[in-house]
Amino acid sequence: MTTDSPAGPGGSSVSGTTQPKTTTKAILVSIVAAVGGFLFGFDSSVINGAVDALKTNFELTNSPLLSGFAVACALLGSAAGAWFAGPAADRYGRVRVMLIAAALFAISSIGSGLAFAVWDLIIWRILAGVGIGIASVIAPAYIAEIAPAHIRGRLGSLQQMAIVLGIFVALLSDALLAGVAGGAANQFWFGLEAWRWMFIVGIIPSAIYAILALRIPESPRYLVAKGELDKAGQVLQSVEESRSPESVRRKVAEIEDSLRRDVKPSLRDLTGERFGLKPIVWVGILLSVFQQFVGINVIFYYSTTLWQAVGFSESQSFLASVINGLINVLSTVVAILIVDKVGRRPMLLGGSLGMTVTLLVMAISFSQAVPTVSESGKASVQLPGVWGPIALVAANLFVVSFAITWGPVVWVLLGEIFPNYLRAAALAVAAAAQWIANFLITVTFQSLADVSLTLAYGLYTAFAALSFIFVYRAVSETKGKELEEMVA
Repeated sequence: MTTDSPAGPGGSSVSGTTQPKTTTKAILVSIVAAVGGFLFGFDSSVINGAVDALKTNFELTNSPLLSGFAVACALLGSAAGAWFAGPAADRYGRVRVMLIAAALFAISSIGSGLAFAVWDLIIWRILAGVGIGIASVIAPAYIAEIAPAHIRGRLGSLQQMAIVLGIFVALLSDALLAGVAGGAANQFWFGLEAWRWMFIVGIIPSAIYAILALRIPESPRYLVAKGELDKAGQVLQSVEESRSPESVRRKVAEIEDSLRRDVKPSLRDLTGERFGLKPIVWVGILLSVFQQFVGINVIFYYSTTLWQAVGFSESQSFLASVINGLINVLSTVVAILIVDKVGRRPMLLGGSLGMTVTLLVMAISFSQAVPTVSESGKASVQLPGVWGPIALVAANLFVVSFAITWGPVVWVLLGEIFPNYLRAAALAVAAAAQWIANFLITVTFQSLADVSLTLAYGLYTAFAALSFIFVYRAVSETKGKELEEMVA
C-alpha cells in the first residue's frame, strides 16, 4: 500500500515494496495545464520575425527606444497578469483562470495582427501579456498541486517544454510565413502583410488551450480550500490509483491542515521580518530574476536580427533561429528525463557554470566585431573569420545550458517551494518579478547593443556567475518531498 511517507533516496515515496503508480490521467492533465506555457513561448518569440517589418511599417527605424518598447511591452502586461493571477486562482479556481488567459490571448492575437499604428499595437501586445502572465502562474501551480511527488519534477518540467515548443513553433511559423510571402513585410493572404499573420495565427493555440482546459479537473488543493473534500479525494485517487481509500483520506486531511487558517489567503501572507517578505518568497523572486538576467530571451526575441548582424541573410537568420529553437526543445527533453533523478539544486549549479562560460565566449566573440554599412546605408556589424561560427556555437551551447537546467527547473521550484496556503500568491509575485526582469533585459538590449554587444553579453555573463553563488547559498533541494512538507 502506498503511504504519504517522505520520499526515499530515489525521490519516490515508498511503503514496503510497493512503488507509487502514476496514472495516465496525471500526465494528461499536466500536459493540458502546460499548454498555457505554449502560449507563453509562442508570444515570446512570435515578435522575433516581425521586428524589422514593424520598424519599417510604423517608421521606427530611427526610434530604437520606441521599437524596443513595442517588442517588450507585452512583458509589462505579463507582470500585471502574473500579479493578479494568484489571488484570482485562489478565488475562482485554477481552471476558470486558464480560460480567462486563453480568451485574452485570442483577442490580442487578432488585434495585434490588425494594428494600424504603433500605439495600437502596444495596447494589444500588453493585453496579450496579461493573458500570458496569468498562464505563466497557473500552469506550474496547477501541475505542482495535482502531480504525485515522485514525478512532480518531470511533470513540472512540462511547463518549460511547452514554452520551448511554443518558441519553436513561433519561429517556424514566422519563417514559413516570411518564406512564402517573400519577406515579413510583403503582402500575404487577404492583402495583409506576413508579419500580421505571424500574430493572427496565435488564435489557434489559444482556442486549443481553452477547449482542453474545460476537460481537466480542478486542483485538489483548491477543492480542499473550498471545503469540497470528497471531490478533492476523487481527483487525488484518479491521478494516483495506488492510493488506498485510507491514504486518500489521510492526504486530504494533511492538505486541509496545511491550509487551515482564520483568514482567506492574500498577498499579505507573503510579508515577513526580513526586507518585508518571507525568506522563501525572496528565494522565488531571485530565482525568477536570475533566470531572465542571463539574457536568454535576447536570443529568442532578437535572434533573427542578431544573426543578420553577424552576416547572415534574412532567410539564413530565420533558419538559424529555428535551429536554435529546436535545440531548445531537445535540451528540455533531457531536463525532463533527469530532473527527478539528479535533483533541482545540482542542475541549477551546473547550468550556471555552463551559461557563464558560453556567455563569456559570446562576449569575447563580439569584441572582434567590425562595423559595416549595407548598400541601403544601414549600419551593422560583422564577425570576421572564425568568430562568426564561434559565436553561433556559443549561442547554441548557451541555450543548451539554460534549457537543461534554469529553464525548466526554476518553474518546477516555483511550483513546489511555497507552502500550500501561500503558493498561488507567492508564485504570482515571483512570476511578476520574472516578467519585469524579462522586460528590463529586452528593452535595454538594443541600447546596450548600440554601445557594444560585448558590453551586453558581458553583463549577462556576470549575472550567470552570480546565479551560481545564489543557488549555492540559498536554494534547498526539494526532490521527492510532498508539498505539505514545504515551509515559509
